[in-house]
Amino acid sequence: MSTGQAAAPAPTKTTTRTSRSGGRLRQVLGGAGGPFLGLVVLAVALFIATPAFLTVNNLLNILDQITILGVLALGMTFVIVTGGIDLSVGAVLAFSMMVLGWTSHDAGWPLPLSILAAILAGGLCGLVSGLGITRAKLPPFIATLAMLSIARGAANVITDGQQIVGFPDWFTGLSTTRYFGFLTVTAVILVLLLVAGWAFMRYRPGGRGLYAIGGSPEVARLAGIDVKRATTGVYVTMGLLAGLAGVILATRLDSAQPSAANGIELDTIAAVVIGGASLSGGVGRITGTIVGVLIIGVLRNGLNLMSVSPFVQMIVIGVVIALAVMVDVLRRRDQV
Repeated sequence: MSTGQAAAPAPTKTTTRTSRSGGRLRQVLGGAGGPFLGLVVLAVALFIATPAFLTVNNLLNILDQITILGVLALGMTFVIVTGGIDLSVGAVLAFSMMVLGWTSHDAGWPLPLSILAAILAGGLCGLVSGLGITRAKLPPFIATLAMLSIARGAANVITDGQQIVGFPDWFTGLSTTRYFGFLTVTAVILVLLLVAGWAFMRYRPGGRGLYAIGGSPEVARLAGIDVKRATTGVYVTMGLLAGLAGVILATRLDSAQPSAANGIELDTIAAVVIGGASLSGGVGRITGTIVGVLIIGVLRNGLNLMSVSPFVQMIVIGVVIALAVMVDVLRRRDQV
């Protein structure tokens, strides 16, 4: 009996393979397909504008340049997913860097112990911010803004605003010596941290709990999640990663500077938001953050290659941040 409709053609093997490949790509990007496409378009545009962009040496430079931003953006992803914000990451980075320099040069500590002290100093700053938010009920904006001032002031007090110069060759080699022709130790650390962060957010109950907190802290509490403890832990983690970023920056500069990383919190927040995270919380992925970090890194590198003024670069990054937030607002409006 005829139904009056032609039978749909059976899917071919090629169509099936293409569908599966597209599905895997969407799964890996985790909702960051739009930013990834933007990254590709940006890279093509910069290659047309300056062919030196796609040289091996320049791509390796981009990898080195985004290491610090990537470490900070990883922690900021956790913070923003919970619905928070951390404005103090640059100041905490500088404070940790000065702890590293003072303990190793003035106090005479072994450098490995100074590295540990620097990272823990960052974690302590994160703990203070986290307790201020969860116990003192301060808004994250206010708590971390206060920590920004405290940490930056402490970084200058340690050495009366003077930088500390000169570290052992093995220490600076962590970010300058390339193994297998392209990887530095600091780049490997970034990759390992991003993989660990991705696995935590995707597969661990604690990672899924952060999304629940960002969606509704009260619902998360009723579901059995210790919201205060998890939120404090997120800010401690952010502080520890800021401390690690301070150590990495010291390897690159061969010095500890109290004015280091001034304003880097803007790039950090921008990278996470560009990657698809929502400032209202509950939305965000590590894969998206990686794409956002690459966009910021590629954009800054390309502007430098074209000899664009650093002041103009600030304007461009500000516009990018505004556009990313606008897209987030429009996306949430469409979902209502």
